[in-house]
Amino acid sequence: MTSEPAIFQELAALCASPGYVHALAGLCLRDNFVRYGREIKTADMEHMFSRSRLIRTEIMTLLGLMVRQPVDYAHPGIAEIDRLISESDRLLAKLHENLSSAMFADMFDVSDGTLIVNPEKSGNALREPIFYGGESAYGFQYREFARCKYARDDDWLLANKGFRIADACDVVAAVARLQDQKALATFKSLRTSAPEQWTMLPGFTITPDELAALCALDPSVVDRVLAAFCLPPGNLNASFTTLNDYNAVNGTPLLCPAPQQYVLFHQYSLFEALYDAPFYWMGADKKYAPTAFKHRGHFTEQLAFERLKVIFGEHAHVNVDVWKRKGGDKLGEIDCLVLFGDRAVVLQAKSKKLTLEARKGNDQRIKQDFGKAVQEAYDQALLCASEIAAGSPLLTDADGNPIAIEHSPRIIYPVCLVSDHYPALAAQAQELLREHPTNVISAALVIDVFALDAMTEMLAAPLHMLSYIDLRARFSSKITAMHEHMMLSYHLKRNLWVDDEYDSMSLEDNIAADLDIAMAVRREGLPGRRTPVGILTRLVNTPVGKIVAEIEARADPSTIGLGLLLVQMNERSADDLNRGIRLALNAAARDGRNHDITLGFGTASSGITIHCNPAPDPEAAEALRRHCEARKYSSKARTWFGLVLRPDTGTTRFGLQLDFPWSSDPHMDAVVRHLPQGKKDIRLRPLARHKPGRNDPCPCGSGRKYKRCCMA
Repeated sequence: MTSEPAIFQELAALCASPGYVHALAGLCLRDNFVRYGREIKTADMEHMFSRSRLIRTEIMTLLGLMVRQPVDYAHPGIAEIDRLISESDRLLAKLHENLSSAMFADMFDVSDGTLIVNPEKSGNALREPIFYGGESAYGFQYREFARCKYARDDDWLLANKGFRIADACDVVAAVARLQDQKALATFKSLRTSAPEQWTMLPGFTITPDELAALCALDPSVVDRVLAAFCLPPGNLNASFTTLNDYNAVNGTPLLCPAPQQYVLFHQYSLFEALYDAPFYWMGADKKYAPTAFKHRGHFTEQLAFERLKVIFGEHAHVNVDVWKRKGGDKLGEIDCLVLFGDRAVVLQAKSKKLTLEARKGNDQRIKQDFGKAVQEAYDQALLCASEIAAGSPLLTDADGNPIAIEHSPRIIYPVCLVSDHYPALAAQAQELLREHPTNVISAALVIDVFALDAMTEMLAAPLHMLSYIDLRARFSSKITAMHEHMMLSYHLKRNLWVDDEYDSMSLEDNIAADLDIAMAVRREGLPGRRTPVGILTRLVNTPVGKIVAEIEARADPSTIGLGLLLVQMNERSADDLNRGIRLALNAAARDGRNHDITLGFGTASSGITIHCNPAPDPEAAEALRRHCEARKYSSKARTWFGLVLRPDTGTTRFGLQLDFPWSSDPHMDAVVRHLPQGKKDIRLRPLARHKPGRNDPCPCGSGRKYKRCCMA
């Protein structure tokens, strides 16, 4: 097999070919644009997940090699362009094959014919997922977040660069709009031009005057913004001699072939540079660097808090100090804390990046970077979570006001948050994070701010958000994915539950297409589906959906566990429960008596009993408790939930949760001996007083005929 340095040198020679810039434009059109009709659909995104498509890191590698010498913009002829494109694809495929082979060779040792993981070589094995793992952020997230990330640094930017961060964001947004228009127009113009002169380069070329007309800014300001992200004249990217070396075009992706003319091959790289580069500009100013670093940390904490507050409201807190009740010693700090019923989220944020040495596969540097970015955050979260679990600390906000812990948390979720794109973060977390979960403190969720933003955008309700965090913690060791968007998209469609019969589950990149579309529709205004069909749509306008909404509004610890169970149910169980609730409510409305439904989950060792009971609260509560104790015992379950609904409105009155190990009890044996047993997990009783006809309205209240509803 050809060595990596040899392939890299072949690529460098190819990119130095006269007119290669036209081949690069063709590759970018082929692999970076999505065409759709009236609305964007999953099928329109399929080519973006093709294994033959070049990803951004590959495109920027080609660009970085091309600028190692003065760029020749002369058209080489269409035949030569085709050859250059084919050779680029071939060499990049060889490079990927080389990295993949090295990854598996370094990841495993063969012992007695069995593959075993070799932890001593994990660093080199991570080079492939670090380079090919895909992006964790959307371009619009970079544009949106840059505004608040550098808002406090406007004075420095204006004095040193001649523009404010809002100006830069407006220009970058205008670049994306203009380039979309020009790329489409250039593509259409090929129909009327001679094939020998075909080129897409004009579609990637822009001027300050064109942009100023789009973003209503002075052309001189636009020019200063573009110049800040443009590869300086004479910079031949000399340091880029191996695949993971510093590549200047990542921070300055614009080229300037002529005065007042700029070329941008990859919009996403400009978005990322907008988010990352200003910090390095300010970091080079030794006097201002400490201030810039302080602002960076504040941005991460504030962004996390704002996103969580949208969902959890007054239950979310920022900059929480943890104190000993006796002695007044400070034990730690929590960047963001959520106290929702008997659930808590302890979030610790870090502003650390993966260094170049780590990207090269330096095992020691990978571990050091991970330690600073994630392990330290986890250790801090664990310390604070342990104090909360022990029930001993005093919590205060940034102003010194006490924060009451009204209910002792049943489960605490540690969340480690990084502020930047951290390649292969999920893979590194699985391999490198040293965790210490307990019965109360769950496994950690390790994400970046972009994943948190997507989670809070799509799971914009407390129970849905907590459910995802809970499932991620529960099944983190069973699920393999390159980035968080894949797991979130799978969850939105199918629920992130892994049955006991499966040891592991690996997700492919294309599972993220539904999430990609939904986020673009919501944030970019594209026509398409705002919410993927799945867990967010199946409970809409149903009795179970109504119960979930009421549990979220109350944040009552006696029903939080039930709410999580309801949103984690599979579709069949949800349909059964909805049908049973309708039957029980209608029956209770007719005769004024208590009617109930029980649904047991054998694999989850839990179940639900719901009463539609008009009796006073004390009487109804006692009846519910007796029934739940009997059902829990007969099912030999660890946990059982109970709920009482108002027969007239179907609204929630109160609930309970029984959570303790099952053990044999002669008294309970006698109690459950006469307990009615259903043929399936779900038990509906009593039903209607008379059997309806096939074509009669179904007594469950669905509005459908009996033969097409409950009769089945």
